[in-house]
Amino acid sequence: MGETHIIEYKSIWKDEWLQWICGYANAEGGTLYIGLANEGEVVGLQNVKKLMEDIPNKIVNKMNIYPDVRQLSLEGKDIIEIEVYPSQEGVTLDGVLYKRVGATNQVLRGTALKDFYERKMKATWDSRVIPGATLDEIDPDAIKYFLTNGIDKARLPKESINDSPEKVLRNLEVMTPDGQLTIAALLLFGKNPQQYCLNARIKIGRFGDNQGALMAQDLVGGDLIRMADRVMHELSTKYLIHPIHYNRMHREEPLEIPEDGLREILYNAIIHKDYNGPDSQMRVFDDRITFWNLGTLPKGYTPETLFQPHDSQPRNRLIANAFYMAGFIEAWGRGFEIITEAFKGEDLEVPTLVEEFGGVRVIIKREIFYAIQHGGRIDPKTGRLAKDYDTKNVTNDVTKELTERQRLIYEMLPVGDTDNVTKKEDITTAFLAKQFGRDVRTIKRDMKVLQDLELVEHVGPSNGGYWKRLK
Repeated sequence: MGETHIIEYKSIWKDEWLQWICGYANAEGGTLYIGLANEGEVVGLQNVKKLMEDIPNKIVNKMNIYPDVRQLSLEGKDIIEIEVYPSQEGVTLDGVLYKRVGATNQVLRGTALKDFYERKMKATWDSRVIPGATLDEIDPDAIKYFLTNGIDKARLPKESINDSPEKVLRNLEVMTPDGQLTIAALLLFGKNPQQYCLNARIKIGRFGDNQGALMAQDLVGGDLIRMADRVMHELSTKYLIHPIHYNRMHREEPLEIPEDGLREILYNAIIHKDYNGPDSQMRVFDDRITFWNLGTLPKGYTPETLFQPHDSQPRNRLIANAFYMAGFIEAWGRGFEIITEAFKGEDLEVPTLVEEFGGVRVIIKREIFYAIQHGGRIDPKTGRLAKDYDTKNVTNDVTKELTERQRLIYEMLPVGDTDNVTKKEDITTAFLAKQFGRDVRTIKRDMKVLQDLELVEHVGPSNGGYWKRLK
């Protein structure tokens, strides 16, 4: 492999090579090899151990950047590889800003320096170019998912469904004019985005009464454009409940947390995350869900500001634009207004936000699950918390004999003929135990009480079958 505009060979180390490292950091990155002659001939280094200590220290002390410095062995000789990454801010060496231009290192002054900083100010982390990444790393299914959603929300024209991945990436400006892919392209649509950013993931954990009682966990990765769908699937199938109710003849099982509000929280986390830190972390407790995401609020913003009209200032502009074009978000800072509307629309408490540990934590109360766990009343007509609900189908005498959980079980069951149940086999003792967070023996005792009062009937074999309501 010969020298290029991003690869340079040096036979020995000189401190002036720090200028090359500074130039790479202010351009698109690059790699400097120490111990190779100009044509790539391996000459090796005699003092490699000392250099492996001195070089990183000089780079950090003089430029405050952290390239990867590695000791390699070629043809039985020691060499050093210094891989420099593009910096999101201007890097100076002894007060001078160098930038790699073609195969040369240039000092930026005057208008050129001013233009450089203006471009840097407009750039965001997700616009960083990844050298060597190709279109083969882009997942066509992720592109199709993006197009389908964008067309459905009228953000994209119908004919765009036939656009090639390259055209889509160029339109979203996540591919440069000369065909290079940005980190945004690979995170949004990549087949293996965690190859480029390991912590572009969301960790979900189910906890007991305290932070130390971890009961189950999942780590959700993959492309960002479908991340919210994957997280919602995990929450829906493993972590949250779906209180059943019947709307006329139709069985409905909405998620205990308003799905629109929860998705909006996920979208905001993905767009505003600082991807240089750890995984986003969602902790599910009996009474609450906490969701921490690395990344401080924009300067001058507070958690209270977000629930008021405000300008949108996404940390990752390219990722945010893709989510807007897919129809997932609004462009004018309405995210927390949407969250508020979703929760208030179902008479649930609006989530709260706090800044802590360099990020933002969202706290969502699990009012419905907690109510079921502690004998609260759920309206069987809506599956939501009841407000002075009147049990019209239970006589006063019977009502007095039932516990709150027994009443809720009774109100949940389908009335009369089970043909109006979409999946009548679902209404089993085991299912009810899961819904109410109790063991099967407890539910069996509840059902025995309801049977003795001639309120319910068990249909089918004793080790199977389902329950139905008689009155």
